[in-house]
Order: sequence, then C-alpha cells, then structure tokens
Amino acid sequence: MRLALGLEYDGTHFCGWQSQPGGCGVQDRLETALKKMAGHELRVIAAGRTDTGVHALSQVIHFDTSTERPLSAWVRGVNANLPAAVRVLWAKVVDEEFHARFSAYQRSYQYLLLNHAVAPAVMAGKAGWFHAPLDIELMMQASSYLLGEHDFSAFRAAECQAKTPVKQMHKAGVKRIGDYLLFDFCANAFLHHQVRNMVGALIYVGKGNYPPEHMLKLLQSRDRTKAPPTFSPDGLYLCGVGYEDKWELPATQRSLTVFA
Repeated sequence: MRLALGLEYDGTHFCGWQSQPGGCGVQDRLETALKKMAGHELRVIAAGRTDTGVHALSQVIHFDTSTERPLSAWVRGVNANLPAAVRVLWAKVVDEEFHARFSAYQRSYQYLLLNHAVAPAVMAGKAGWFHAPLDIELMMQASSYLLGEHDFSAFRAAECQAKTPVKQMHKAGVKRIGDYLLFDFCANAFLHHQVRNMVGALIYVGKGNYPPEHMLKLLQSRDRTKAPPTFSPDGLYLCGVGYEDKWELPATQRSLTVFA
C-alpha cells in the first residue's frame, strides 16, 4: 500500500529536510515516527528537499507499507510521536504509480521579509530581515523578468545536482504588507538556493544598486558570480506542490495568509 502525507514544519532547528547521519533532518524524525506506527522500517520520498532553516507549509511525501491503519492514525498517531515543529496535515492512500517528487508538475515558495530598521524578535527565524528602505515598485518590475522559461544558472548554487538549469517560472512577484514584503514564486521546479538567490538580487534592485532590467542581464549572463550573495533561509517557505487532479489529493497549496 502506498500512502501520501501532507506536512508542515518549522525548519529552524533542523538541518534541512534530507536525512543525515546525525539524525537532524526532518526526514529522520518523520521516518522514526512512521516506523512506530507501521511496525517496520520504511523510507519516505518528498516532493522537494528544503535546506537548513527553511520551513514548509505544504510538503508532500509518500511511502510504502504493508500495515493497515485508519487514515486518522497516520495523522494523529504519527503526530503524537513527532516533535512539535513537525505535523502531518492529512493522509491519503494513493495508486502505486504516484510519486511525491516525479508526479509533481510545479512547486510554490514564498519568502517573508521584514523591511524595518530593527531586526525581528518574535519572528526571528520565521522571517528574513533587511534594514534599509526598499522600493517595492522597482522590485515588482525586476521580478517580471523572471517569468517564463529561462536558464537560471545565475541563481544556482554550486552544489546543485539538477540535470538542467532551465526552468519555467509561472509566477514571480512581491507585495508589501505593512513592514513586511511577501515574495511569491511558482515554477515547474527550482534549483538549489534559487529562490534565496533571486530574493537577494531583488533586494539589490530595491535598495537602488541595480535598475530593474539588471535582472534580465543576470539571467542572460548565466554566471552565479555576477549575482548578489545568497540571502538568509529564515523567511523561506515551501507553500505548495502541484499535482494532477487524477491523484485526488487533499489541498496541497497553502499561503502565508496570516500576513495578508
């Protein structure tokens, strides 16, 4: 039997999604909790790997098991064995052809940035921070150059293992909500550190270092060394994974609406 689960987690105290020898990954804690429920060893596959300090509002995973339990047990029972920073939101029996990663046709990320002279306290680790005033109009113009199919090598981490740097960006935007900026990105897939690198470049535009059209020049350069440094992971959230309706999954898209 193949099961799909929807998850949310606070990545602050984890070394990312992926399992690590020291057991510090979200995957490690989830597999330990699932093993207690299933009564056997198992391995979970995720829609995407989040880095150290990155959060998820809607991560999707799948695993195989021969153990039959009510779907409610795969939610409440597993949550009882998870740390408070990780929660299963829903569980669904799926066809054995479903694959959390390869069946997904798009991913969505949001980045929450506090644009204020003083760094956040309550939101420390939950939002990025930039102290100087940012021009939201210039940033909106710059983000439009990211839309469409591009080679995103200028925003790709050196350790990225993706087969190709060419991705299709469906959505790229930013809006101001009080002292916060909320960045929205949706693409068929993302490169390692791509969102944080794009946010860093947009901030450089917002503070006046580059004109908006410089974003296009960065894309065309395909050169990571020409782009600004990778921005903090604190405010980055995996917000959704897109799947075809045929899989009949519960809602797999969420948003930082609490700030909207």
